[in-house]
Amino acid sequence: MDYSFYQHYWWFLISLLGGILVFLLFVQGGQSLIYSLGKDKNDFNQMIFSLKKKWELTFTTLVTFGAGFFASFPLFYSTSFGGAYWVWMLILFSFVIQAVSYEFMAHKGNFLGNNTYKVFLFLNGLLGPILLGAAVSTLFYGAEFIVNKDNLTGAMPVISVWQNPLHGLEAVGVIWNVVLGLAIFFLARCLGALYFINNISGETIQKNARKQLLINTIGFLAFFLPYLIALLLKTGYTEDAVTGIISAEPYKYWNNLLAMPWALGLLLTGVVLVLFGILATLLKPRFTKGIWFGGIGTIFVVLVVLLIAGFNHTSYYPSLSDMQSSLTIANSSSSLFTLKAMSVVSLFIPVVIAYIWYVWRALDKK
Repeated sequence: MDYSFYQHYWWFLISLLGGILVFLLFVQGGQSLIYSLGKDKNDFNQMIFSLKKKWELTFTTLVTFGAGFFASFPLFYSTSFGGAYWVWMLILFSFVIQAVSYEFMAHKGNFLGNNTYKVFLFLNGLLGPILLGAAVSTLFYGAEFIVNKDNLTGAMPVISVWQNPLHGLEAVGVIWNVVLGLAIFFLARCLGALYFINNISGETIQKNARKQLLINTIGFLAFFLPYLIALLLKTGYTEDAVTGIISAEPYKYWNNLLAMPWALGLLLTGVVLVLFGILATLLKPRFTKGIWFGGIGTIFVVLVVLLIAGFNHTSYYPSLSDMQSSLTIANSSSSLFTLKAMSVVSLFIPVVIAYIWYVWRALDKK
């Protein structure tokens, strides 16, 4: 268990949290469907009540994902969160209005009115997944920043300097970032429809949810498959294990999959689970467990995509301004002592997962 082991261990945990987060975006997907599934006030109330029991799980996982990055790979946190702050502020704002909506929607006499909060929830369901997808895509398509660790000894100890005045908003100008954002958006809507089918027995919602599931599955595949193919054919940045020099490598992410056959197997398993959950729900009117197959498959796929972004000496955050400033697991992690100490705390993760499962079941009993 050397330094490299702990660095890879924590990248695996961050990737796992990312997979769980994308699965839990079914809440945002459900919110974006509230205008499409319900036909009257009773349908709307059922959907809101169903989502209200789960939205905090997504919000908490998002915060944990950011905190995990801060603790284990602080140079990424300071570079991306400190440089591309506009895109992260928009993501945070979209989740804040979600929290406000669930808190005050049911209060009597709220001056904004229920319709305003309904719009807020829809905006969170629209903006949250798209912006998160675009931000994650920069792990492959890079950003404009320069890192100089020598500045730590100077009068201005600023390591990372962002080179674009848009501070993160420029990410939406890269077509592939937008493509992944839209893929995550349609995936969240698919998971939201699967969740409603599993959680609400109303005939109208069941019928409309299956209709929306088909439409959004087509949208998801139309954006995700081209993105995945482009990613596997893309030139990536690789780090020399001895010198630390970063250079370009054609088909880097495809090479990573070939170097890790277990990851390729896990990716294919995830894709099969997602498709099975969707197809079984569409073809069998009484099948309601698609959310679990789709959810677990989503976790597997996102886990592997994030693993190939950092494993095998890959730069998980390429710099478009200076190739040698690109961030890797080796050059951006916390100290060995910090990673060791946090690894002890990480042993409680199974307890946290068990607690989430318990809370989920307890809330659904009512």
